[in-house]
Amino acid sequence: MTFRQVRSRVFELAKYALPALIVLFFAALPLLAQDGAAPAPAENSGDIDLAGDLTIGDLIVLSGFIGWVIIGLSVVTLAVIIENYVTLSRDKLAPPAIIDEVQSLFEEGQFQEAMELCENEPNFFTRVVGAGIAKIGHPYDVIQTAIQEMGDEESIRLNQKIGWISVLAAVSPMLGLFGTVQGMIASFHIIASTANPTPAQLAGGIYVALLTTFEGLMVAIPATAAFAYLRNRLTRNIIEVGAIVEDLFERFRPTGN
Repeated sequence: MTFRQVRSRVFELAKYALPALIVLFFAALPLLAQDGAAPAPAENSGDIDLAGDLTIGDLIVLSGFIGWVIIGLSVVTLAVIIENYVTLSRDKLAPPAIIDEVQSLFEEGQFQEAMELCENEPNFFTRVVGAGIAKIGHPYDVIQTAIQEMGDEESIRLNQKIGWISVLAAVSPMLGLFGTVQGMIASFHIIASTANPTPAQLAGGIYVALLTTFEGLMVAIPATAAFAYLRNRLTRNIIEVGAIVEDLFERFRPTGN
């Protein structure tokens, strides 16, 4: 991947990340107005009423640096999901207007014009069709092989885009587990360094440690579901577009005697 492609990808992702950041900012406004300090646990009881004593903002603050990393990762994950949902739609992979224009050029026998159109309008459909047009004049098997090879190459490239959602879904709970282990180490350090640690001291450290795992799962579960949905939708779209391309080049199939 060239620097220009990387830069284009970053700008494209930022275009979808910005709305997600704006939504997150306005959702966090009530939390920013509150005191950032976490409320102290009750002295007479080790039980803490999370619903009554702690807000979402408090939970985020208590989860520490790892928690903020997971929150940032959730914004990136949301942006990647939105970007893939938009760019891998049926109309983006094969715009209906382009399909109609290519079909018209094929019916008129204007294959050079169709090739120029494919080069000027790059997408999944035009790249596969362009590979087939480049082999016109060769036996039908050669044309079919070129179409299949380009289709496979484009399918791999598109599936790699969706694969980033799977990576983010896997990394989020691992970060959460990292934060939990870190908190558990701190809790056991209290046991080792304090003569008579109270249950409240230990429970407080443990539930704070578990917050990062909770946050990681909140990112991973919807991301995993989104990955499965987008992968299945992409597979369906590729099959549909492939059928259109195959029908387009059917005219070059030799007729049997």
